[in-house]
Amino acid sequence: MLIRRTTSWPRKVFSGVQPTGALHIGNYLGAVKRWVELQEAGEDVTYCIVDLHSMTIPPDPDTLRHNTLQMTATLLACGIDPNRATLFLQSAVPQHAELSWILGCLTTMARLTHLPQYKEKSANMKEIPLGLYLYPVLQAADIMLYKATHVPVGEDQIQQLQLAQSLARAFNNKYGKTFPLCETLVNDGSRLKSLRDPSKKMSKSDPDSKSCIMLMDPPDLVLEKVKKSVTDFKSEVTFDPAERPGVSNLVTIHSLVSGKSTDEICQEAVGKNTGQYKLAVAEALIEHLRPIRELIEQYSRDGGYLSSVIEEGSERARATAERTIDEVKEKIGVDCFNVGRLRRHVRRENK
Repeated sequence: MLIRRTTSWPRKVFSGVQPTGALHIGNYLGAVKRWVELQEAGEDVTYCIVDLHSMTIPPDPDTLRHNTLQMTATLLACGIDPNRATLFLQSAVPQHAELSWILGCLTTMARLTHLPQYKEKSANMKEIPLGLYLYPVLQAADIMLYKATHVPVGEDQIQQLQLAQSLARAFNNKYGKTFPLCETLVNDGSRLKSLRDPSKKMSKSDPDSKSCIMLMDPPDLVLEKVKKSVTDFKSEVTFDPAERPGVSNLVTIHSLVSGKSTDEICQEAVGKNTGQYKLAVAEALIEHLRPIRELIEQYSRDGGYLSSVIEEGSERARATAERTIDEVKEKIGVDCFNVGRLRRHVRRENK
């Protein structure tokens, strides 16, 4: 069991990933690997491919379809089991957009424009799409629709989750206890840095292609990227993120793929210089990623199976979402489509 009980609500985990193409090791070690660990620990887990979120900057339709299937293949290859986790497509569950609108009426533009992700993404935009403002509200709806109590996140997403907590609290105060206040599960791997500039977070949007390692990178490319990673002028291997961010980043990666602590890694590296140590990191990474890469290739050749996984998972998610949205509609009074409930209301009005 990886989650301490801190709430009276049934423990449920929710997280999502955008279908924006191939994942790098920061995405994998910082998010998806933890998802698998939570699944293996027997937690009630729901994982979503959040394709509606990718619409803030509308992608090419065929590219989006391809990326959605590719992301499904990647998640399965990393160890997500559709028989033990609910894996589904956000756009296949219309209640996400429905709850997002309702929650949007409980917050303000001022609050949304102060969120760090909005500031970062809008910085270089001349015209800001409405979807960028509403992105965190939809994110809150994603979580609240499944009454999630825990959400695995990176450190840079904590403030986004605080909005979900705020909206749940606002709804509960106005309409009665309906949603749990979700808690964050901060992922260690979310702190992985660029191989070329360890002062920055690892990102595939970095113009330097050697700054991150993709899950589908072949072994020779992994070796090349690790060998060219920026460290410092000291030769010994130590873990000191503040003073030695480059070599500490490699130690973190090595620790996450090997399951060893950073202290164990550094102890084993005594007597090696950073050049020799890079070879050990590359070897550990290559061996860890090899079966994942092979499974991605295997799953990618079976689009029919990938589609069936998403379809079945989306049906399960939709059943949960329908129960939640029905409860929400009853509490806020937009349930007039329910004839029986409407008649009861009319009788009360006539008394």
